[in-house]
Amino acid sequence: MTSRSKTLFDRAQKSIPGGVNSPVRAFRGVGGSPPFMVRGQGSRIWDEDGNEYIDYVCSWGPLLLGHRPPEIVEAIERALSTGTSFGMPTEREVELAEAICDAVPSIEMVRLVNSGTEATMSALRLARAFTGRDLAVKFEGCYHGHVDSLLVKAGSGVATLGIPDTAGVPKAFADSTIALPYNSPQAVADAFERYGDQIAAVIVEPVVGNMGCVPPASGFLETLRELTSSYGALLIFDEVMTGFRVAFGGAQALYGIRPDLTTLGKVIGGGLPVGAYGGRRDIMSMVAPAGPVYQAGTLSGNPLAVAAGLAMLRHLKAHPEIYSQLEVRTAQLAAAAPAGLTVNRVGSMLTFFFTAGPVTDWDSAERCDRPRFAQFFHWMLDRGFYLPPSQFEAAFVSAAHSEEDIERTAAVIRQFFTGA
Repeated sequence: MTSRSKTLFDRAQKSIPGGVNSPVRAFRGVGGSPPFMVRGQGSRIWDEDGNEYIDYVCSWGPLLLGHRPPEIVEAIERALSTGTSFGMPTEREVELAEAICDAVPSIEMVRLVNSGTEATMSALRLARAFTGRDLAVKFEGCYHGHVDSLLVKAGSGVATLGIPDTAGVPKAFADSTIALPYNSPQAVADAFERYGDQIAAVIVEPVVGNMGCVPPASGFLETLRELTSSYGALLIFDEVMTGFRVAFGGAQALYGIRPDLTTLGKVIGGGLPVGAYGGRRDIMSMVAPAGPVYQAGTLSGNPLAVAAGLAMLRHLKAHPEIYSQLEVRTAQLAAAAPAGLTVNRVGSMLTFFFTAGPVTDWDSAERCDRPRFAQFFHWMLDRGFYLPPSQFEAAFVSAAHSEEDIERTAAVIRQFFTGA
């Protein structure tokens, strides 16, 4: 029963657009009303009505260690005892920047911001300034935050709700973006042949998480690296979701590709709002006050988020076995799906696609049976398992998910398909 959540949702719609502060939370992709959460611990969350769920959203990725891990809570409490925000430099900002540069192969300098959207917006502005060009290439179904020019053929909530590409976005902004099918090296080659001297950057989720989990085809990322280098454009990896999630150094460490710029978020905040963009020293040196590309934020590098992120990164570095554990348990969960259902997985990210064919790009993802997914979602929710409320979002496993959690979840998944 979710009577209190329903009352709160009705109340919220009077003062908050759609009743939520981020669109996909509204359950428009699956129907019904969202439960309102009050508490999380380990692999579990509890709603306003006292219902308990095993959580596979994990705050959309950042809770790699689960809810309220002691290392993160203690770090936040220590930071809180000294203040919440100064708007001035602190030592922990330097330590987090150093930890990121140490962990991510391509990052020589990094700027902390407040969100993934800020990170991608700033990286794209920097790429245009560095190259002196205006066009950007993105991929259909990839979501890079609510940046005007990157909402063209976007994934995540834009795909879930079927929102028009350019509602509220000036045509000139949309015209500066070339949207291509993901996993199509030929489409990228054709775009560069036609517009190569105008393209400032290619921005890509190296593993897509915003049309569901879609891994890169063999050779796709390598082609992006080769073409951008040949034409003098920059390659931007949007690792807001994959950074420290699919591997300690991100997808670029997993696949052995070195982008020019990288955007980060989610995990590097340990559950608090934070983002970052970084890359080659010669490019990052153009960011103000070192250079002419202006970007600022009063709360950037705030003490609480930095403390949480630093504790997270230090814990992951000290315990690399976490990644092998996540690999095994997520694979066990994926194996619960029956033949005839497509399951995509990279590390601890996965999606059950309600289609029999492979899902490699937006066109194949869009062919999924969304009403059937909605049935599956509510079947799981009613039995205490919280999955992303959209066919076009990735699910996440955390280090807090026990073997028993996975076995229980897999058993209920199998029941849905067998009717047992």
